[in-house]
Amino acid sequence: MSERCTPTFEQLASELGFTCQEAGGLFELRNPAALENWTLPVLELTIVVGSVLALILAIVRLRRNGDPTNLVLWFGATAYLFIIEPPLYFPAAFGIEEHVDTMFAHNVFTVEFMWGRLPLYIIAIYPLMATIAFEIVRMLGVFRKYGVFLGALCVGFVHHAFYEIFDHLGPQLRWWEWSLDNPINQPFFDSVPLPSVVVFAALWPMSLAFCVQWFVGRHVDQGQHFNGLQLLWRTVVIGLLASLGTFILPLPATVFGMGSTTVRAVLYAAELVIICVVAIPILIRQWALLRKDTSDAPHYINNFVRIYSAIYLLVFAVLWATSLPDYFDAVDGSTPNGDPIGNLWFVLACFAVAIPCVIAVFTVSSKGSAAPAVTGTGAADRPTEPAADSAV
Repeated sequence: MSERCTPTFEQLASELGFTCQEAGGLFELRNPAALENWTLPVLELTIVVGSVLALILAIVRLRRNGDPTNLVLWFGATAYLFIIEPPLYFPAAFGIEEHVDTMFAHNVFTVEFMWGRLPLYIIAIYPLMATIAFEIVRMLGVFRKYGVFLGALCVGFVHHAFYEIFDHLGPQLRWWEWSLDNPINQPFFDSVPLPSVVVFAALWPMSLAFCVQWFVGRHVDQGQHFNGLQLLWRTVVIGLLASLGTFILPLPATVFGMGSTTVRAVLYAAELVIICVVAIPILIRQWALLRKDTSDAPHYINNFVRIYSAIYLLVFAVLWATSLPDYFDAVDGSTPNGDPIGNLWFVLACFAVAIPCVIAVFTVSSKGSAAPAVTGTGAADRPTEPAADSAV
């Protein structure tokens, strides 16, 4: 068997209903009506359309307002993806097969890359989710009020809520399959590895947001302009440092939990609890402050994120609702079809965080401001408030 068809990947692919030999080549198109089930093309459409719109509006914002923050965020998230994911897909090609076995396999979707390893929607979901979380926090003025680090922490918290709604549904609907025996995935939180719940849902977007705001956002708020070369190297550095941050931030769990999955679980959970305990009062306090509208500084508004974050939650509410009959028929954590189920109560808690976040940004306005609000389409000038974001 070739290095592209390792035994673990072949097993996971078989469980998803295809074989490694059928996974295609470097690029492949499929009939969306012939996929595993109807939820796959719905997922693709939701994520890809949102990501493309986020990219277009980031470009428009740069051209009209001279603000490259959203564009750097979009490409920084994409750079992170291409740094992190390929070694996980082909550990042998990167010489790490003795340390890292195949962790998961995606199902085959309409648009595929890298021999069935990388669906287009996975490329799209990184910048889309990062944009939604970052812009919600930015619209609430957290970076301006609390600085780069706490703002980034709040981004990790918001991203976690939106992402876990997706993360706990995927295995049941056969969007992907986790390798249950891989020690890197241990321990599991129902159908989802706890490292995914903490590291990929909260810590990597926190790391990315910190780098974006530190290298670009805070300078833009101070009125600085960047040329193309300056933005290019900053974007590359952001992708690299965000990847490094994803390694550094979970070190307590990875180092002290090496000999025990229980210790690892406790430390991962502790990191997530810390993020929640810090972020929740900041977001609530800042929302309450903006609703009073006592500041003379104009509020930052991104209408795309306002609308598309609501669309995202609506789509996933429908997907979850249609999956509930099989969920409640599950026995010992598996549906009648043998698919693992996520944690519904945890997902409801994530909805309980994400929905107020969307409501909060809809209630933020420029009423009483000294200048019009900045929109996601760049229809108005960027905020003129002093850049307190420079404080860490």
